[in-house]
Amino acid sequence: MKIGTIELPRTAALAPMAGVADSAFRQICKSFGACYLVGEMASAKGMHYSDRKTAELLQSADSEHPIAIQLFGDEPEIVAKAARKALAYQPDVIDLNMGCPAPKVAGNGGGSALMKNPALAARITEAVVRAVPLPVTVKFRKGWDEQSVNAVEFARCMEQSGAAALTVHGRTRQQYYAPPVDLDIIAAVKQAVSIPVIGNGDCVDLASISHMYQYTGCDLVMIGRGALGSPWIFQQTDAYLTRGELLPDPPLAQRMEIMLRHIRLICETKGESGGMREARKHAAWYMKGIRGAAAFRKQSGALKTYADAQRLAQAVLDANPKTTHEEGAFL
Repeated sequence: MKIGTIELPRTAALAPMAGVADSAFRQICKSFGACYLVGEMASAKGMHYSDRKTAELLQSADSEHPIAIQLFGDEPEIVAKAARKALAYQPDVIDLNMGCPAPKVAGNGGGSALMKNPALAARITEAVVRAVPLPVTVKFRKGWDEQSVNAVEFARCMEQSGAAALTVHGRTRQQYYAPPVDLDIIAAVKQAVSIPVIGNGDCVDLASISHMYQYTGCDLVMIGRGALGSPWIFQQTDAYLTRGELLPDPPLAQRMEIMLRHIRLICETKGESGGMREARKHAAWYMKGIRGAAAFRKQSGALKTYADAQRLAQAVLDANPKTTHEEGAFL
């Protein structure tokens, strides 16, 4: 598929998860084959007023391309100015968030609140398309609630406004992330527009990823929570979709090596003190499915130094000796 002139394999992209999909996590996912990355959403107003924390969200490594910077806001002129400022960070795409359900975003007129005002959403998209030479994409939801499901009409509106591709999360704003994703609405959007459509929601393993492709006919699948503690899901997806090969999860020793590499990247970008606070949740996610996971997740929440993480990894291996050296063609 193509986003503008950017050609992407039909495998899997990384979703823009606030507070999670930072540069370190994106680099790890890219190393396992994520074909396209979208950064954490950044406030257009924050960029407009040169907020330091907002600017930090836009930093990326050379290895992360192709990457999109995602912006949110409800004022066309300010979002357009922010998009122009974002060009300094050398993204490949500008993505507009019109699907975030968080009260602090939607409650202020941004994110999924824009689905209640398609005319304003169109003006924002048109303003950004005029402002930057890059492809502009839009991420949105099924609708605001079950009484106002308007994803198909919204998609057509975004296409007419100049969007190069669309990402659809198959839940309403009021549903957040709880009920099963509605694949029918993603399929309907795909049928309604001529630009690429990326399917998002509940893609957590090969079965759900394959089903998303087959059921909706979408051009690309975007993985969010399914990559937490399992960045190798992108390598597994690529192997299955391109070669029909089923890769196992990596052996436990390799999982711990991946976790430590991830934590080192976090510390390199955020310093050890701040980095280890950030690393705690990621370490806990890497404990999924292992013997003693509950106790190890608790230990993850107390990590203060990289040496603590090394000791945690060793404790996991010591507690699971039978799986430490298991066979598996993975890396």
